[in-house]
Amino acid sequence: MLHDSPLVTTIVAGIGLAFLFGALANRLRIPPLVGYLLAGIAVGPFTPGYVADQTLAPELAEIGIILLMFGVGLHFSVKDLLSVGKVAIPGALVQIAMATLLGFGMALGLGWPIAAGLVFGLALSVASTVVLLRALQDHRLLDTERGRIAVGWLIVEDLAMVLVLVLLPALAGTRGGTDQTQDWIVQGLHLGLTGILTLTMAKVVAFIVMMMIVGRRLIPWILHSIAHRGSRELFRLAVLAIALCVAYGAAQLFGVSLALGGFFAGMVMSESELSHQAAQDSLPLRDAFSVLFFVSVGMLFDPGILLRDPIPVLAVLLIIIFGKSLASFLIVLAFRLPVGTALTISASLAQIGEFSFILAELGVKLGLLPEQGRSFILAGAILSILINPLMFAAVGWMTLRLESRFGKSAKTVVPSDTAAHPPAEKFPADILVTSLVDHVVLVGYGRVGSLVGTALLAEGLQLLVIEDSDKAIKLIRQAGLEAVAGNAANPDVLKGANLPAARHLVVAIPNAFEAGQVIAQARNANPGLHIIARAHSDAEVEHLTSQGADQVIMGEREIARSITAQLLTMPRASA
Repeated sequence: MLHDSPLVTTIVAGIGLAFLFGALANRLRIPPLVGYLLAGIAVGPFTPGYVADQTLAPELAEIGIILLMFGVGLHFSVKDLLSVGKVAIPGALVQIAMATLLGFGMALGLGWPIAAGLVFGLALSVASTVVLLRALQDHRLLDTERGRIAVGWLIVEDLAMVLVLVLLPALAGTRGGTDQTQDWIVQGLHLGLTGILTLTMAKVVAFIVMMMIVGRRLIPWILHSIAHRGSRELFRLAVLAIALCVAYGAAQLFGVSLALGGFFAGMVMSESELSHQAAQDSLPLRDAFSVLFFVSVGMLFDPGILLRDPIPVLAVLLIIIFGKSLASFLIVLAFRLPVGTALTISASLAQIGEFSFILAELGVKLGLLPEQGRSFILAGAILSILINPLMFAAVGWMTLRLESRFGKSAKTVVPSDTAAHPPAEKFPADILVTSLVDHVVLVGYGRVGSLVGTALLAEGLQLLVIEDSDKAIKLIRQAGLEAVAGNAANPDVLKGANLPAARHLVVAIPNAFEAGQVIAQARNANPGLHIIARAHSDAEVEHLTSQGADQVIMGEREIARSITAQLLTMPRASA
């Protein structure tokens, strides 16, 4: 019976309702995550009807957090992490301190004790891993400089919260606790705060050193060994096992968070040439379990608090949305980074999530935080997550209006004669219109696009590439090509390629939905443009052709033709 299977029932109810509410939100042009949160509220204990298991849902969501951070690590390298450390480390620490002070001040105003104010302020200071990464991925910012700074900032926040979670029991004077990962700390309270802090840092450093020395050799070797066996199923299982086992082992043995363990597993795996395949294979699971995270957050929310305590809830929301954002914005500007980067990081951090819940729950159990404080934190989390997409939507608009005061962003198009040909009109953020005419525009510089680009360059054709990966942009510029950095499906990015003056457009990205958007916009911009695209199925061929592509090349079909041609040219055996 279904009522005897809470795991199955929770997954079915969570995924099913998330799909329904997410589809409705998408139809209303609202971010789907709003629908996922509403699905959680619908199956939560504060609304009538079915109530999902409140223990299983957050545990399933933890898997999503691990896989999501694992995917981020796959896009990172040790060099990338070190390159943003000069901004992310001091920036995150100062921002945590400022947000904590704001929450602390509000708590004192409500008449809470000093310890409650400290826990409350810390809970409001740390952003949600899932929300931040989902936003960066949706806006194709994960592989950009501002995206790397935001992720590095998040890693520093996670490390800071690990230390806070370890120190709270000592501050509360308790000698108990239910978190198994902190048993060693509880047993060693006689060391004092300094001893505990030293021991915690030693364990974190030991984990990082082990991953950088042992993991960097062992994990890529495992992947290559499995890949050589030729089993796609076994390769996918290896990727999943490495991500989960490293994260769980990190939490159990070294006391770091599951999210941080997943991140380092991905970052180490990025050293392998198979990291791209690993990222693709883990994507479906990452998406599915991240949806369960939003459902589990929605389950915690009691809508009645909006009527019972509207003023404190509004104050919490203002601290999260404006207090943290303003602090982050000013900190980034202090490092003389572009306004666009400052606004992106501000929008990324203008929400709270999983660490806030863990901190609030522990604070209540230790008697440091009143239950009312936990309710305010949950309300602030839900509302800030709902508002966060609007914060990102306002980044481009605000950049244009603030860059004249704080300085312009660095340009992401690097034509040799751009200065002599200024753009005819102003485009958002950091997009200039190329001066090339009668040129070929290549969208995507991955495995297919790079081969096409190399061949066209060898023929002496004028070529401009649109690519959203910073690593690929470096390769493009080293090859002497012009490049527009960004997602080609974004109309403003596409305008930078000067399509009305182009002769050919080659869409080499594998995502058929985005490719269709690019083709449709390009056809409107230049009806006479010759457009060639790639596809993986007959349905994709039909879709891209309907959007305006002149030719669509299906890889599997061309491979079959090439194999057949090779066979037919071989001499036949005599009868």
